[in-house]
Amino acid sequence: MVKLFEAKKFSYIVVRNLLFDASKFGNAEFINKLICTYPHIVWTTDDFHRSLFHIAVIHRQESGSNLIYEIFVAKKVILTYVDAYKQNILHLSGKLAPPNRLNLVPGAALQMQREMLWFKKVEKIVPPSYLKMKNSNNLTPWELFTKEHENLRVEGEKWMKDTVNFYIVVATLITGVAFAAAFTVPGGSNPDTGSPILLKSVWFRVFFISDAIALLSSSTSILLFSSILSSHFKEINFLVSLPSKLELGVSALFNSIVGTLVALIATCFLVFKSEMKWLPIDIIALAGVPPFDAGL
Repeated sequence: MVKLFEAKKFSYIVVRNLLFDASKFGNAEFINKLICTYPHIVWTTDDFHRSLFHIAVIHRQESGSNLIYEIFVAKKVILTYVDAYKQNILHLSGKLAPPNRLNLVPGAALQMQREMLWFKKVEKIVPPSYLKMKNSNNLTPWELFTKEHENLRVEGEKWMKDTVNFYIVVATLITGVAFAAAFTVPGGSNPDTGSPILLKSVWFRVFFISDAIALLSSSTSILLFSSILSSHFKEINFLVSLPSKLELGVSALFNSIVGTLVALIATCFLVFKSEMKWLPIDIIALAGVPPFDAGL
């Protein structure tokens, strides 16, 4: 009888460990099969009184946490679990992610954004009172998040500033080139009227429009990048504000580069189409190389 009891106990421990490992690594399919076979196992906690859902949250396993949350009938009960350190599930989501999960996203600023998104996601499903609950170190979930992510926030600020400074240099160069090209139109100007000689050409219109797009886009990107440098690099700013400005700035910079290339092509057709017809075609082919190399 004792041996049978010990065998059942050993079997239970093995299944429990397998379940926690599956939750840790986000094996949602395996978790589903185990819970269907052993329904009562969902109530199991580890040595720190953390449930499967808590383990999935700590290790940033979205698939595992979603599955457990969807299939667990008493999910409102499991969310109220507090571990051995008086930490609720929002406290656990405020801890810094393990390196293997954190490094899935390149760049400290984007990693910070991912951490903020995870914290806000868990915040939506916990009871309102848990937002102000304090752990054994007298810290609320947000205070714990701020403390745990201070180094990542500093690294994210440095990464963002270094990246933006590089983009500003490129955008400034394009702005200068586009501005100069607007006053030195291809073909020259009529000395009597001051209007461009090739004004009626379709390619001249293409040149002027693309040059204007390059100038406006590069100027816009400079303003966006400058606003990033003058921003407050607080944790909440990494959620939407800073990434959005960076994305818009890079998009504007890309548009300015494309506008510059189109202006170059139009200039080649204006200047060389009558003498060297092959040259504009070659320039068009070469103009497609930079975007192709960049994977665009």
